[in-house]
Amino acid sequence: MKNTPLVRKLGTFVALSDVELSVIETLHKRRRTFVAGRDLVHQGQSDQAAYILASGWACSYKILPDGERQIIDFQIPGDFLGLRSVLLHMSDHSIEPITDIEVSEVMVGDLLDAFGKTPRLAMAVLWAASRDEAMVVEHLVDIGRRTAIERMAHFLLELGSRLALVGMGNKSGYQCPLTQYLMADALGLSAVHVNRVLRQLREEGMVSFRDGLVVFENYNKLVDFAGFDEAYLDHGGPLLA
Repeated sequence: MKNTPLVRKLGTFVALSDVELSVIETLHKRRRTFVAGRDLVHQGQSDQAAYILASGWACSYKILPDGERQIIDFQIPGDFLGLRSVLLHMSDHSIEPITDIEVSEVMVGDLLDAFGKTPRLAMAVLWAASRDEAMVVEHLVDIGRRTAIERMAHFLLELGSRLALVGMGNKSGYQCPLTQYLMADALGLSAVHVNRVLRQLREEGMVSFRDGLVVFENYNKLVDFAGFDEAYLDHGGPLLA
């Protein structure tokens, strides 16, 4: 349990005790799998369950009246799926697996019971939700003020930092299943423009993305170029010992 993505993520904020680890383990008792492309949460649905992503990648998105899609964020192992929809009683977005995924289904009663038994765990989940909100703020800055190439550089660095936290990446790079079409829907670009800025970043010797592998050719140069400050991701170590 100590090495699961969720525990690694929450352990950044709270030094989890054996009791808290045991409670987290109970949240993983109902396992489900979903195939790529089959939504597990639909925009507008009312549900009493959230999910913990154990393996694979997913994306949260909204469909506009004209059929256009805006991807809000990508979810990686250790992330909650549909947590806000449980608390608000209705989902304001859809969630689609990008790859085949395995999740733990968590009923709202089980979640509230876990929070009642371990308030520190509730604090850790609140931290995770606040961190997700901070990422949404950065994504808004991406689309509103950063150039297309800066937007892509910042996006790849943020993903790398998130994956490193759960043991799936480092400053050399990481495996990434995203297509150029998915990145286009997330970054407010066309797929052609995504291809162009990825080529430019590669030609300038900062980062390459080929065959599902992101390689940081010059990590520090890329950080400077994107103006990337990972302080908003709050990886400084446990605040609650």
